[in-house]
Amino acid sequence: MSGAPVDPAPTDPAPGDRSAQLGPALQAVRERVTAAAAEAGRDPGELTLVAVTKFFPAADVRALARLGVGDVGESRDQEAAAKAAEVAQDGVALRWHFIGQVQSNKARSVAAYCDVVHSVDRAKVATALDRGAGEHGRRVGCFVQVDLAPALGEGADPARGGVAPDGIAAVAEAVAGGEHLDLLGLMAVAPREEDPARAFAVLADLAARLRRDHPGAVHLSAGMSGDLEQAVAAGATHLRVGGAILGPRPAPR
Repeated sequence: MSGAPVDPAPTDPAPGDRSAQLGPALQAVRERVTAAAAEAGRDPGELTLVAVTKFFPAADVRALARLGVGDVGESRDQEAAAKAAEVAQDGVALRWHFIGQVQSNKARSVAAYCDVVHSVDRAKVATALDRGAGEHGRRVGCFVQVDLAPALGEGADPARGGVAPDGIAAVAEAVAGGEHLDLLGLMAVAPREEDPARAFAVLADLAARLRRDHPGAVHLSAGMSGDLEQAVAAGATHLRVGGAILGPRPAPR
């Protein structure tokens, strides 16, 4: 699974267009990703840059699409569903990624527009997503979200979600057993106050264990604006970057 190349030059924006602000920031992130891939001996074409657009307007999504972005991430169903519908009406084709915690009662809606869900942390959520994807005649790629804190000797962080490492297998089986779901791999956020390199090394080890039972689960969703380099070094394939591209996040509405 791959996204738009991370290092093409952005198109020349019209004066006053939001693209004039987003373009240089996006190019800087693409250059960081390319440099990180080179440092790790990896092909940057293997990496998918997901621009996290939560709380930003659909106009910003359209501007990013004009700059060559093919993957965008959202975390709230109501906002994401409306934004995806608005952008689709304009004929803009994107891959939508859901990166927030999924409530089982929202899974049917999420499955209607999202191509990839990064935050499956319960079998119940996997079952609901599978049902919703079937109803809408779609396939949905799924990452199992892991809470790395227990493996790092820290307390769990409920605000961020994720299944404990010893629960990965059960959730992965629920996803793999879904008729309309594809198990992509693992996702995690580096715990606060933790060295991202150490956290992502633990994640990479957990991912290797998962692949023993699910050889096709070769993807790894890790890394954000502040730690994408460490994530690339650890084998991440999907980078979820918001602030470094779009700037300070507006207050949620």
